[in-house]
Amino acid sequence: MANNFRKRSLVLAMGVALSVPSVYAAEDSAETADDEAQRMVIVGSRAAPRSVGDSPVPVDVITADEMMKNGATDMTSLLAAVSPSFNVNEQPISDAATLVRPANLRGLPPDSTLILVNNKRRHRASVISFLGGGISDGSQGPDISVIPAIALKQVEVLRDGASAQYGSDAIAGVINFVLKDNSSGGSAEVRWGEYAEGDGDTLVYAVNVGTELSERGFANFSFEMKNADPTSRSIQRADAAALIAGGNTDVANPAQIWGSPEISDDMKFFVNMGLDLGDNAEAYLFGNLAQRDVDGGFFFRNPHTRGGIYSADGGATLLIGDLDPNDGIDCSSFVVPIPADGSNVRDSAAYQAVPFATYGDPSSGACWAFNELFPGGFTPTFGGQVVDSSITMGTKGEFDSGMRYDASISLGRNAVDFRIVNTVNGSLGPASPTEFEPGSYIQLEKAANFDISKDFEPEGLYGMTLSAGIERRWESFEVKAGDPASFEVGPLGFDPATGTSQGFGIGSNGFPGFQPRAQGVFDRQSTGLYLDLETYFSENFMMDFAIRYEDFSDFGDTTDWKLSGLYNVTDEFALRGSISTGFRAPTTGQSNVVNVTTAFGANGLEDQATLPPTNPISVQLGATPLKPEESESWTFGGVYEDGDWFVTFDFYNIEVTDRIAQNSPQALSQADIDALVAQGITDASSFSSVIWFTNDFDTTTEGFDLVVSYSADMWGGESDFNFAYNHTETTVDSFNAAIISETRIRQLEENLPQDRFTFTMNHTQENWNLLTRINYFGDYFEAHLDVGSLPIDASAEYTVDAEFGYDIAESFRLAVGAKNLFDEYPDENPWATIVGAQYPVTSPMGFNGRFMYLRGIYTFD
Repeated sequence: MANNFRKRSLVLAMGVALSVPSVYAAEDSAETADDEAQRMVIVGSRAAPRSVGDSPVPVDVITADEMMKNGATDMTSLLAAVSPSFNVNEQPISDAATLVRPANLRGLPPDSTLILVNNKRRHRASVISFLGGGISDGSQGPDISVIPAIALKQVEVLRDGASAQYGSDAIAGVINFVLKDNSSGGSAEVRWGEYAEGDGDTLVYAVNVGTELSERGFANFSFEMKNADPTSRSIQRADAAALIAGGNTDVANPAQIWGSPEISDDMKFFVNMGLDLGDNAEAYLFGNLAQRDVDGGFFFRNPHTRGGIYSADGGATLLIGDLDPNDGIDCSSFVVPIPADGSNVRDSAAYQAVPFATYGDPSSGACWAFNELFPGGFTPTFGGQVVDSSITMGTKGEFDSGMRYDASISLGRNAVDFRIVNTVNGSLGPASPTEFEPGSYIQLEKAANFDISKDFEPEGLYGMTLSAGIERRWESFEVKAGDPASFEVGPLGFDPATGTSQGFGIGSNGFPGFQPRAQGVFDRQSTGLYLDLETYFSENFMMDFAIRYEDFSDFGDTTDWKLSGLYNVTDEFALRGSISTGFRAPTTGQSNVVNVTTAFGANGLEDQATLPPTNPISVQLGATPLKPEESESWTFGGVYEDGDWFVTFDFYNIEVTDRIAQNSPQALSQADIDALVAQGITDASSFSSVIWFTNDFDTTTEGFDLVVSYSADMWGGESDFNFAYNHTETTVDSFNAAIISETRIRQLEENLPQDRFTFTMNHTQENWNLLTRINYFGDYFEAHLDVGSLPIDASAEYTVDAEFGYDIAESFRLAVGAKNLFDEYPDENPWATIVGAQYPVTSPMGFNGRFMYLRGIYTFD
């Protein structure tokens, strides 16, 4: 390994410095490119690319081939399958988190991992995960599911804090997606699969094409289209079963669906271009356009008990509205008790004596109950359309002095238009539509970068690289109001003039629309400056020191640093380590968003409002303005390389202070509700609790990663073995007990398994290939429905993935595979009958069972 330092000058001579792969590299053969991808990484260094073994910080390289040999069909699941420190779950009923699933690196929230594409910062999603299983609650990270696997040359996972090099968000680490840059040839793939239960039918088309851009450049295009049917792993809810037993024939079975959402017209397009400008300079451009429609499940509305729709007293009597208080008929005089034996309230004499109007025709009767529209209750479908786009362009090269430069500008935009169907605005009574557009979120980010780097050979040293740069960023979060029916107060809702209410909920039930008072554009600017000095003290010892200053327009500035080093003990073994500080700035969305969601609380379904931490009610209940969370971290480990063996072992410790997350729901008093109504928040009459974003706790996350790789000629072919093990423990060191519950603490500490590993064997022989992967998921805790009184202590599980591929022709390959080959499921949910979820909904192994797939791959020159 000591010789690797001597080879440093050869690496520098490649002419690459700061970002995307060189244009010249695009002309290499596919085989050479693949070998280079496995040896060289960009992320983690501001100098030239280096081999994985020469990196002073741990970096995993996932090749394009490894990414494609996988049953998963979206990027978050693909990464989770091959990187044990990366976790994601299904998020079946999680409001906006169903549209953009949050993922966790090293047990920290999604927005604690910085995402790069071609070594440039990726914009974050507009979606805020208000329901994220505890760890991800309130996070706003990038949407990596818009990246198609076929567009990638490799993925680099830096498992180390890197705020001093890249700025905000790099507390847990950095993931860099490197796009393909071949100037000819390509591939096309068709993949189909479904679960053993016969649902979740998924069809994916993908193509990648490389072409010359004149005689001096390349243009590489990737396209993917996906459609996936929903799944259901549900049983009938106890209350729905009782309704059916009582004679209500309009209740669905199951009344509520727990499963993966339906994904329609999931289109992804990426382009990557480079052009040699001559005189050691080149221009580059890359970007994307993506769009998908997602529809997921929601909670069942019981036709006897659902507050604000069917009852106002917990299910003792039916909620009846008076459509015209001046018509001489007092609808409040009709008292319809809910039958104690569970029989259908519509069959009772008291119900049949009420002069109800017909749905859609308020003038046809004096009174109203939603049993006339939904006699068996109803379950909303929540979803939306996600549109993501970006473009980055720049130029890089080398001056005659030997100084390398990279100047770029970028623009990224992510928007989600929400929709909710099969629900009502209770206050509108029989005039309520059943489909709503509650509004939109838009995240817009712009950036300009200029980086320089130069190599020196000071006397007494083996080499030095000095890098520096400046970055200017603009970001905004926009809220657009929903259609009027999704938020307006109808005649059966709260009347601010009289201060009275008939008890019906306001806004589209389940996800009320954003009111005009909540819409607006919230923006900020930031400027970052960094300096990075990489020094080789001898052929066996190098150190890297980085420092970064960043100033934000909304809350001030911060300075962070990082010191890392690598020492070759022998030719085969090296020690490496780092120590650093980091930060994560609160997003403009987290600081300003107003949202209402339906969550399962202590009294069943409740409307929970998210208010800015600066709102007077939030302040009254203990909120303070957000500030950046800060971190201190260290990593220490070793690298062993000898022939076909490659082994790394790294300990890590990450202490986060003033950590940003949502607090636990705080109950609202009538005085709080009156104060919110006085602010113009008219739907506050239906609020049960309020949450906001807070800095009120500190955590320590520590553990280790072990990676062992071995390659050998055996069994008549070539075999590659890889074992990757991650152990992560998170401890909440301090918290504000007044607004952070013990349940939330346990979610943060135990919702993800402390131990995960994968063992992969990939054997290639002549024209066939067999890949087998064993996955281990340690035990974990789930607060079912985020309620501490419904704990699930789930045991550890093993699953097996396998794929067999055969070259039918020189350019065509057919592969058949299975994810979770033996159809394993997590422990059954002991509280399953409450809302019908058969399995823990945050299970890290998923809950859909075996997924069988078939894929055909055609490659062309």
